[in-house]
Amino acid sequence: MINLTESAVNAVRTAINGAKDPIVGLRIMVESGGCAGLKYKMDLIATVEPSDLVVEQSGLKVFVDPASVGVLDGTTVDFVINLEGSGFVFDNPQAQSQCSCGKSFG
Repeated sequence: MINLTESAVNAVRTAINGAKDPIVGLRIMVESGGCAGLKYKMDLIATVEPSDLVVEQSGLKVFVDPASVGVLDGTTVDFVINLEGSGFVFDNPQAQSQCSCGKSFG
């Protein structure tokens, strides 16, 4: 359904370990917005929505909003560090178009 690279898993674990409150995992969803129509949203969460799809990878729990499942199916999330900065990058086979920054898609 959704896959995180080793680099993304490590980045999320680092964020979880640095959080001041207990975290159960990472929630990923898609919402309206961005220059291409839809944008990705990621949050560390302390509580689980009962309707979320749960994907466990390398001991990390990823929760996917049920409304986002169809548009995230097959997506790979990576964490990259380059000259322009660092951040999460989405490779989404469901996206028909994408903005130049890679944060939104259509």
